[in-house]
Amino acid sequence: MKVRKADEQQTRRRILDAATRQFVDRGYKHVTIREICKEARANVAAVNYHFGDKGELYREVLEEAFAVIKLTTERSIQEGKGKSAEEKLRAYIRVHAEVILQPTGRNTLHQLFHRESQEPEFLVDELLERTFKPRFEYLFGVVGELLVLPPQDPRVRLSALSIHGLILMFRPNPITARVGAQLQLSFSTEEITEHLLAFSLSALDAYRPWRARAKAPRSRSRRAPGSV
Repeated sequence: MKVRKADEQQTRRRILDAATRQFVDRGYKHVTIREICKEARANVAAVNYHFGDKGELYREVLEEAFAVIKLTTERSIQEGKGKSAEEKLRAYIRVHAEVILQPTGRNTLHQLFHRESQEPEFLVDELLERTFKPRFEYLFGVVGELLVLPPQDPRVRLSALSIHGLILMFRPNPITARVGAQLQLSFSTEEITEHLLAFSLSALDAYRPWRARAKAPRSRSRRAPGSV
């Protein structure tokens, strides 16, 4: 009985893995159950047995994708816990860079989410609520701390979204791989982290209230005696 149960779980896992790869490569509409089962070495009936139908299988794959995103956010928060705002931002960038640079596995699930974002089939508010809301609420808080501004301030939100977008620019894909090879571009997670941290902190200077005050022109009446 245990052997049969283990076999069923292995079959279920193979179907999920094959479905994930095919949904990432071609999208939900262009993938058939028969194609998934052929790659998974499973009977077509196994999809109905384990998932119900193609739609439920896709939702299960999406659940795994969102779980990876949630785990990445939680790790970012944990690694920044008790640290300065700058160190929190460094941890956030490093953790996300590590994940997107992975050639397979978790990165594949991230790719699935981004395909779903561009060609929505089953993207639901409930999944977004559980994953992206906590991620960006945390990042708004970190950037707000750096700028000494409330997380709701538009400057904080725009800056946070820009920082996250810069991280995503390093996500591997066939085009960036070809361009990178031609231009001899190859960066480690640490190099990306330190660059984006320095770049982001410099950009945030433009919004820091005390910097704006320091750059404000002084009136003639406040000049030091003897100054021109």
